[in-house]
Amino acid sequence: MERRKDWYEHPEYYEAIFGTDTVREADFLQALSQRYGTGGPQWLEPACGAGRLVEEAARRGLRVAGYDLSEAMLAHARKRLTPAQRRRVKLSQARMEDFFEPSLEGRVDLAHTLVSTFRYLDSEKAAVEHLTGTRRLLKPDGIYVLGFHLTDYARSGPEHERWVGQVGPDKVVCNTHEGLPDKRLRRSPMRNRLRVTGPGKDWLIETTWYFRTYDEPQVKRLFRKAGLRVTAAFDFDYDLASPVGRGSPRLDRVFVLQPDAAAGGRG
Repeated sequence: MERRKDWYEHPEYYEAIFGTDTVREADFLQALSQRYGTGGPQWLEPACGAGRLVEEAARRGLRVAGYDLSEAMLAHARKRLTPAQRRRVKLSQARMEDFFEPSLEGRVDLAHTLVSTFRYLDSEKAAVEHLTGTRRLLKPDGIYVLGFHLTDYARSGPEHERWVGQVGPDKVVCNTHEGLPDKRLRRSPMRNRLRVTGPGKDWLIETTWYFRTYDEPQVKRLFRKAGLRVTAAFDFDYDLASPVGRGSPRLDRVFVLQPDAAAGGRG
């Protein structure tokens, strides 16, 4: 067995696990934009990864700006686009807390970041900078659709998720573990193992990191600090008919955020 590190250096295998809901996610995002936002054609995807949703949005005739820290992911995203799609897409390498494109200021109809990527931002400062920068790019009635898992600080054991995917002849098994959260440090340890097996191949790709933690009061304070208000909330079922109500025990959340007019020019 060959051991490797950093699953973001292997976008084709990363997508075998997380690329299965692309059409459903894009349908959900368009429906949210129509119901809560402008319904307009300019989308922004922070941490766009290997570009599955960038490609799907461009295929639907939308204009897309995307950025990611990983050059391997961006190269994969560029390669998948047709010449016609490339004319509607602009991809950049940037960190979530640093990205700002003056030509997009006040012009984005919908921004979106799903699958808990937001929790990589490892401090309050970085999270506020990202949210404030994204808010400045939104139209007054634009929306930022932000999906991640809230934290249950009272849980007594680690959490584990397992997925299985396929890339050509290669089988991909993904196991993700989240350790116990530290409420004082506001972080929980993460470990992901991708086992890739196929003809002449047996890889174990292991990646470890820390996710920042948020319970519901913490995240609502954060949104207010960044000048954003929660217009609606859903879970990872992506069901427009089933918004999450107050006090829901589910921790997977998709927040629909809009610029708070009361924030004015803050940030």
